[in-house]
Amino acid sequence: AILTGDLLFARAGRLIASLGERAVRLQASTFERLCLGQLHETIGPNPEDDPIEHYLRVLADKTGSLISAAAEVGVIFSNAPTQYKEPVREFGEKIGVAFQLIDDVIDLSSEVEHTGKTPGADLRSGVATLPLLYLRRQAVDDPEAAALLERIDRGVNGGPEASDEFTDAVAELRAHPVTRATLDEARRWAHEGVEALSVLPDEPVRRALTRFADTLVERSN
Repeated sequence: AILTGDLLFARAGRLIASLGERAVRLQASTFERLCLGQLHETIGPNPEDDPIEHYLRVLADKTGSLISAAAEVGVIFSNAPTQYKEPVREFGEKIGVAFQLIDDVIDLSSEVEHTGKTPGADLRSGVATLPLLYLRRQAVDDPEAAALLERIDRGVNGGPEASDEFTDAVAELRAHPVTRATLDEARRWAHEGVEALSVLPDEPVRRALTRFADTLVERSN
C-alpha cells in the first residue's frame, strides 16, 4: 500500500510539473501540510491542547488541504478572476473537514451493505473520532457517558471475548446525542463552506459546488 501511494504521488507530480511552477508550488505545500497533519495525528494533542480542536485541525490538514488544493487548481488554470481563489480554497478546506466528520458518523452505521464498513471499525482500530471525543468530554461529569466510554474502551482494548459488548456499545454510541452533535458540526462546516462561495456569481460552477456540499452531508442519511 505504501509503494502504491508513492507511485501515485510520483505520477501526480509528473502531471503537475507539466502545468508549471504555480502548480508545483501548490502541490508541494499541500503535500507538506498533509504530512504534518498525519504527524500531528500520530503524536496526539499536547496536554494543554483541546483534543477536539486538535482533531479538527488534523482533519483540515489531512483532508481539507487536498480538496482545497483541487479547488484552487480549478480557479488558477481556468483563468478565473483571482478574487475567487481564496473563497474556493476556503470552500474546499471546510468541505474536507465536513467529509471526515460525516465519515465519523457513518463509521457507527449499522447498514453495512450501504457503508461497506463494519460498525465501529475506526473506533476498533484506535481512531479517536469526533463522537468519541465528545463522549470523553461529557464523561467527565456524566456517569452514564462515563459508563458507555468504559465499555467502548474495554471493547477496543479487549480480545474477541469483548466483541459482543463492543458491538452493543457502538449501537448505543450511534443513538447517543454526541453522534447527533457530530452530524450538526459536519453540517456547520459544510454550510460555512457554501457561504464562502457567496462572492462567486450564481452560475453553474457555484451551483455544482453547492450541490456537492449538499450531497456530501446527505451521505449520513
